[in-house]
Amino acid sequence: MIPRRLKRKGFEVDIARTGCEGIKMALSGYPDLILIDIDLPIKEGQTAIKELKAAEQSHSIPIIALTRSDSEIEQAKAAGCDDYEPEPVELARLLEKINKLLSTQDNA
Repeated sequence: MIPRRLKRKGFEVDIARTGCEGIKMALSGYPDLILIDIDLPIKEGQTAIKELKAAEQSHSIPIIALTRSDSEIEQAKAAGCDDYEPEPVELARLLEKINKLLSTQDNA
């Protein structure tokens, strides 16, 4: 649902089904921003965030973690995400976070 809503807002969206797939996509496609669910199969979101932030080619890509609980928020912060969005996602709030991170990235 979130990808469809973001596409309607003009964003190009690629979807990874697992943490491993997401890391491969990020390292080969250099996205402007990554939305990642902390509860991913095969390689959990927290591990994927740590790997992406540790890799030279992806460390500066902003990451917003989608979280369901306070413990997932803490996991996302500890892993190094740039922001988080609690689920259920409020699109207006998510868009504010996306735009803020993208504008910060453009000014860097």
